Amino acid sequence: MKMKKTTFITQGAVIAAIYVVLVFVFDYWSFGPIQFRVAEALTILPVFTPAAVPGLFIGCLIANITGGAVIWDIVFGSLATLIGAVGTYMLRKHPWAAPLPLLANTVIVPFVLKYAYGTEGMLWYFMLTVGLGEVIVCGVLGSLLRVALKKYRSTLFHE
Repeated sequence: MKMKKTTFITQGAVIAAIYVVLVFVFDYWSFGPIQFRVAEALTILPVFTPAAVPGLFIGCLIANITGGAVIWDIVFGSLATLIGAVGTYMLRKHPWAAPLPLLANTVIVPFVLKYAYGTEGMLWYFMLTVGLGEVIVCGVLGSLLRVALKKYRSTLFHE
């Protein structure tokens, strides 16, 4: 039992750390009205392990805090990733649909951009740009990551 708990915490911590590193390696695209947060591709990981759910949430939370986000972005941006990660975990038996819950970012983040940051522009435009970023990152890159990791599932994500 203790080994399972240790594995869960370790996997979550590693996922959180990788998320934060990816946000800052691709810093230019990670923040702002046109978002292409490469780290969001990791949101496919709940298909492989439930430890990815808190790992992604904590990684997003840390990235938003250290990236200088306003409190509303720290709270609601991180919650959007948590909602998406939980949804991905719930759809793990249907991997082709697993990226769909990340559309939570498409709905939540534009409100943060508009009202927390006061970014000039129309809400529908932010939904379009954030949504396109999510489709590319979660849908395309996340799905490619899922296919690549599928072969190593038992080695990387044993419980």
